[in-house]
Amino acid sequence: VLANLLDNAQRHARSAVEVTVRRDGEAAVVAVADDGEGVPAADRERIFERFVRLDAARSRDDGGAGLGLAIARDVAVRHGGTLTVHDAPAGGALFELRLPGERA
Repeated sequence: VLANLLDNAQRHARSAVEVTVRRDGEAAVVAVADDGEGVPAADRERIFERFVRLDAARSRDDGGAGLGLAIARDVAVRHGGTLTVHDAPAGGALFELRLPGERA
């Protein structure tokens, strides 16, 4: 999941990718943000569907087959977590992976 999010952030960033890890209650939260174009609100759920690629101009060699985010979300869900996308503070995309943690 993390490799996919980092690859996507690097591909879409203008100049910066930021990764943060924190606890939120009992959940572990990994956030990957970039300063690129972001994901339009209307497409934020659609990008997690198989074979969806928002940039039709990219070739499959450069942009993949549109399976990475679908697989990443499936892996997160199978581990009891979630994978969502929001606006990043720098104006790009902010992908947030939440996984259940254990109490210390």
